[in-house]
Amino acid sequence: MNQDCRPVTDKRLESEKNVLRCTGKPKVCFLCVHNSCRSQIAEALGKQLAGDVFESYSAGTQRQEHINPDAVRMMKQLHGIDMEKTQYSKLLSDIPQPDIVIFMGCNVSCPQARYQYAENWGLDDPSGQSDEVFAETIEKIEKNVLALKKKLQ
Repeated sequence: MNQDCRPVTDKRLESEKNVLRCTGKPKVCFLCVHNSCRSQIAEALGKQLAGDVFESYSAGTQRQEHINPDAVRMMKQLHGIDMEKTQYSKLLSDIPQPDIVIFMGCNVSCPQARYQYAENWGLDDPSGQSDEVFAETIEKIEKNVLALKKKLQ
């Protein structure tokens, strides 16, 4: 990955590794409306699994008082990550300007952001559903984080 900043004119991340231009590691924002579940999971997994390749942030258009307690519990159980100790609900304006935005799969209008590259992972919100649904969502996010890491290496 080149380390100098130059914007990309198209929003696709080609197989060529030098399409994305940034200083240091790319800043990836996992973006959702509430920033309380899927985006928080992605931030935590991004930090743990891909911190050597990109910086992970999450944000939303609305702050929540708490991260989803089921997401917190399942991430502790499956990955040993305590999101309550390491993360909090943030707005897009609370984080550094992202190079990459990952839309988690908003069923309403997704938040707007400036970026060089974006993907929509199209994930359903597991809130209020079973542990099995949470585990499936976490597994999908893990696979997507690892795929993104591979694209950016």
